[in-house]
Amino acid sequence: MIPLPTGLRARLVITFTLVAVAASLLVATIGFELAKTALVTRAETTALDLVTRELGSITFPVGKLRPGEAAPTIKELDRLTSALSGPGRSVLVEYRSLISSEGPMSMSDVPNELHGRAKQSIVTQRKIIRGELWLIVGAEVYRSNAGRPEATGLQAFVFFPMHDDESQLATLRTTLTQAGVVIVLLALVVALLSARQVLLPVRRLSAAAQALGQGRLDTRLPVHGQDELAGLTARFNDAAAALELSVAELRSLEAMSRRFVADVSHELRTPLTAMTAVADMLSDEASRLPEAPAEAVRLVLREIERLRELVEHLIEVSRFDAGTATLLLEPVNVADAIQDCLEVRGWSDQVTVKAPQGLAVNLDPSRFDVIVANLVGNALKHGMPPVVVSARGTENGLEVKVRDHGQGIPREALPHVFDRFFKAGAGRARSQGSGLGLAIARANVHLHGGTISVRLQNPGTLFTVWLPHA
Repeated sequence: MIPLPTGLRARLVITFTLVAVAASLLVATIGFELAKTALVTRAETTALDLVTRELGSITFPVGKLRPGEAAPTIKELDRLTSALSGPGRSVLVEYRSLISSEGPMSMSDVPNELHGRAKQSIVTQRKIIRGELWLIVGAEVYRSNAGRPEATGLQAFVFFPMHDDESQLATLRTTLTQAGVVIVLLALVVALLSARQVLLPVRRLSAAAQALGQGRLDTRLPVHGQDELAGLTARFNDAAAALELSVAELRSLEAMSRRFVADVSHELRTPLTAMTAVADMLSDEASRLPEAPAEAVRLVLREIERLRELVEHLIEVSRFDAGTATLLLEPVNVADAIQDCLEVRGWSDQVTVKAPQGLAVNLDPSRFDVIVANLVGNALKHGMPPVVVSARGTENGLEVKVRDHGQGIPREALPHVFDRFFKAGAGRARSQGSGLGLAIARANVHLHGGTISVRLQNPGTLFTVWLPHA
């Protein structure tokens, strides 16, 4: 089955062509029928006039013989036959048992219906005889008897050939067909030009919309004319101007927000450093304090650590938002880098590493450390042991997987696990993470040009990181 064209240009051309074909067929059919009717009417009128005139000029006696009148002779019938005959015609004159004929036709060629109707009036009928079309005119001669028409018994049948009329109709049919083809071709040309004229502004609008989608918000189109397409172009320009203004405002607000987060994060570092120093001193003294003050000191220490982690994450996020994060690539032994990451954080005895020795990849070591640390820290905090980190080289990159064996992330939360400040599970403790770790891990993966994904396991959750060869 041939698929139908779906493009606007094709549909416009097909519509124009179909309308032209329908109009040409309608006009040609009406014209042909009118011409055919006119030719037939002319032929019948001419034939009727001829037969009526010749029959009206009969001088020999016919019908009921009056005293002193002799019946018409065959010679008189032949004279009438000769008067009715002409080029290509065939004539039959019948009077009782006498028949006079001229031409190839015989009484068997006269239709019975015409023979019967000819006794009442002068009639015509078209009939194909021996492969040719003939117009047959039949009539019976009447004469007046005491003011009333009286049948005479004399009937005449004249066969008029219609091959000339058929030839004219055939010529007309050919002419109309050729004219229809020309009209369709002209309509096709007009359709192509009209479609181009209509679609050119549409294509310009499409290109302009694509430019807007690519970030060129100053894109505008010239407005020509006063038609609907000109109005559409003007509305597009208005929409583009409004969009440019809105995006500029949003970018300004976003830049202000980023600067605010970065400034606040940096400003928090100074008091946080002092708080951390005091907290270290309190930590040393906490074991010698009474139970209640000691618990308060430990709570303060945990919150200070959480605040420090949050500030570091905010500073890292602000770097990504500002576009200042860069890669410093160097050859890295993947197995050693993972082991170092775990040892620095005291996780070596809680995590199983499956990575071949000698697997070296060009990476930014500090950012790879952040990726592994955030994924493993998330597995330790929110999953259950055993936590397994595996790494292997592929044809076009490095694949690192981190899996825990806990209850897993709720299925409805999977699309949001890499969103900032998202925490799966309403019952999670307030101190458990900043909600930025996975977002930072994804940002570092994307900075390497890689991908990161999460899938549910039975049991647990599996994070997969793919980093391309640099």
